[in-house]
Amino acid sequence: MTQPYQIAEVTNQQQTLIAIVEQDERTAYFYIWPTDAFRQQFAVRGCWLRNLLPAPLQEDTEAMQQGTPPLLSAEYCRTLAAEPMLDPAGLQVIWEPTDDGAALWYHGQLLAVIPGWSLYQDQQVSFSAGCIKANRLTSPLGSASTNKNYAAAHQHRQFWREWHDGQLWEPFQQEMLQCYEAHYGESLKYYSIDQGNWPPMAISQHYHEGSWYFLTLGMSIRPMPWVDFLFEDLAPEYRRTELAMAIDGEVMTEENAVQMASALAGFAHMPWARLSWLGEGHTLESSVAPMGFEGFILSSALARESGQFPLPKREGEKVNLLWAAPITQLEREFAQAEENGGLELVARLLQYGGGHIFRARQQVVESGE
Repeated sequence: MTQPYQIAEVTNQQQTLIAIVEQDERTAYFYIWPTDAFRQQFAVRGCWLRNLLPAPLQEDTEAMQQGTPPLLSAEYCRTLAAEPMLDPAGLQVIWEPTDDGAALWYHGQLLAVIPGWSLYQDQQVSFSAGCIKANRLTSPLGSASTNKNYAAAHQHRQFWREWHDGQLWEPFQQEMLQCYEAHYGESLKYYSIDQGNWPPMAISQHYHEGSWYFLTLGMSIRPMPWVDFLFEDLAPEYRRTELAMAIDGEVMTEENAVQMASALAGFAHMPWARLSWLGEGHTLESSVAPMGFEGFILSSALARESGQFPLPKREGEKVNLLWAAPITQLEREFAQAEENGGLELVARLLQYGGGHIFRARQQVVESGE
């Protein structure tokens, strides 16, 4: 048996995962590999694509024992005869907007899907157009009416087509700025934080009723990783977000406030750079937290009614606005000690009069808690 050789390799947007297509004289497979930084965290995911020899009647255990990609047995195959080798020129990998899953297209036809949510579980999950019955190598891709992953792959391809022409950013940008200006007045300064890469992202700065306000725009263009796996049918309520920070003008000068708010520029990229997500009660370390504080907690609840307002929906989905509030080292340790520690810390901050606008306050956690 010869070793499989690569005929396609496409890295995702944030360089965290690599989609690879391999074939030899026997089979063709589609894989998603984690890059070196994520090898200990995530496993390789694979999907059988086609047999290049006639489908065997029995499971190809010999190939498995030799560590070679196995043929798929006849009872699972749409085509029993040997199929032609894949032409590399006809292959196209399209990553999901979450950046954790991908679809493989061949001469314009959907060939396979490895969904993003499969990254976060032990069981291998993939869908192949050449498969007619679920097995340990893959499952049927079916059609848009029988498989939501098939339908999603078409939606993702359309998503990239629409963003490719560059016409979507300006209306999105204006809609977000109008929303922010309706609450906090004119946008005084505007900072691009995308470093020239897709997606476009920025921070809008405002001054309202004695406080500096900084709000991101662009995070919600794409859903965050992990959320589909964690929340399943409720995922549309949690997978899109924008971040914000508010600082009392009597506590900090504009220059110092801008420096503190620069933390948002890093936070805005985190979900995709770390294959993670940001939600209510999550804590983040930061070197630009104010003196005496170690990082920030993200919360909508901290804003109470004054800082809670609906953001424009994206693709019909809710967009959450999470405020970043400074927390001390002890408070962060408290939040991380238990599964719902972040939510408990938010509740305690509210109990002691804390809010989304940064002002001097007492620590709400004591040593030893």
